[in-house]
Amino acid sequence: MTKKSVAAIALSIAVITTLTIISCKKDKSGYKLDVHLTDAPAAFEEVNVDIEEVKVKLRDDSAGWVSLNTNAGIYNLLGLQNGVDTLLATGILPSNFVQEIRLYLGSDNTVKVGGQTFPLSMNSGDAERLMIKVNKGISSAVDSLIIDFDAGLSIILDGNGGYRLQPVITIK
Repeated sequence: MTKKSVAAIALSIAVITTLTIISCKKDKSGYKLDVHLTDAPAAFEEVNVDIEEVKVKLRDDSAGWVSLNTNAGIYNLLGLQNGVDTLLATGILPSNFVQEIRLYLGSDNTVKVGGQTFPLSMNSGDAERLMIKVNKGISSAVDSLIIDFDAGLSIILDGNGGYRLQPVITIK
């Protein structure tokens, strides 16, 4: 054998080995979903939303609500504008169709206007969770959804000088 044929055989073995390793790394247990959070521009100094948990409901209802690994915390939506987003939650799902997402909120939701911070109240029925219809298939082994929380349309000045959170959310 010549040096060129030995090199060609070695290169072929390296390519086949690399492709085999890559193909074996696919997660065969389900579909990975990443949920990101972003915001449209708004005329406030801060809009802080306390997100404690993210759950998804699949088309196949036998799994019920699936909890994702949530990066719980208080998110200033105004820091997530102009193409900026943050990873909110991630998880492996047993099915490839997301029907609905729930964001479970804490009590530390605030808005800052004119240098003053005000609590954001919600209707009592909405106080602990936001339900978002998705109806989207996951198209590959790893997929992402972006929750666009429109702070400008979601903050309402009530008649008592306080502020209410009435979320306007779209999925991208």
